[in-house]
Amino acid sequence: MGVPHYNKKKIIRMKKIAIISTLVLSMAVVVISCGGKRDTGRTYMPDMAYSRAYESYAERDSSVFTTDVNDRGHKIFYNNLPPAGTIKRGELFPFPVVPASMNSVDSGALLLSSLVANPLPAMAGAELEEAGRLFNINCAVCHGAKGGSDGPIAPKVGGVKSIIAASPGYTDGRIFYVITYGQNNMGSYASQLSSEQRWRIVQYIRTLEPKTSAPAAATTTPAKKDSVAVKK
Repeated sequence: MGVPHYNKKKIIRMKKIAIISTLVLSMAVVVISCGGKRDTGRTYMPDMAYSRAYESYAERDSSVFTTDVNDRGHKIFYNNLPPAGTIKRGELFPFPVVPASMNSVDSGALLLSSLVANPLPAMAGAELEEAGRLFNINCAVCHGAKGGSDGPIAPKVGGVKSIIAASPGYTDGRIFYVITYGQNNMGSYASQLSSEQRWRIVQYIRTLEPKTSAPAAATTTPAKKDSVAVKK
C-alpha cells in the first residue's frame, strides 16, 4: 500500500527541518571554534609544543626560574652559559686563554695571551674612525682621548695607566686580554664590546703610540756648499 499524501508532506517537512538544524549547528560550532579561545585543553608532550627557550639576558621570574643547579627540583633550571665548544654566530675564534686570576698580572694566562696575534687586517678610513669612536666611548673616560691617563674621571678612579706609555711594551694579545678580563682597577669590557670591536680598539691604541724617532744621522742639517772657502 502507498503512503498517504499528508504523511509524505510531513516527512518532507521534517527532513527540511533536520537539514536546516544541522546546518545551523555546524555554523555555530565553526563560529565558536574560530573565536579568541586560546586554551587548547590537554596537550600531548607540552614541552615540545611550548618551548621554554629564553634569551640569555631576558628578565626571568626568580620565583619560577633558577640558575642554581642544586635548586632545579623546586624551580625551572636555566643555564646561562653557552654550550661547551661553541661560539656566537659571526664571532671570531675564541680567545684560547682562561684567566687564572682576574687581577693577577703574573698569571700564566696573561703571559700566554701575549702569544696571540691580532686576527684582523690593518684598518683605515671608516674602520679607523669607528674604532676611535668605540675607544672614546669605553676607554677615554679614564685613559683620555689620546691615551695619556687624563680622562675626566681618572683622578677619582686612581691608578689609571697611560696607554701611550704602557702599550708599546705590550703585544696585541696582552692588550686584548686586559680589555677582555680587566686588570687592577679596570673591569672587563667583554660584555660591552664584541671580540672584533676589542681587537679594533687594540689597533686604534697602536695609532696613539708615539712614532719611533728617526736616526740622528737622518736629522742632521747638511752643510752648505759655500760654507768652505775655495782657494783659487
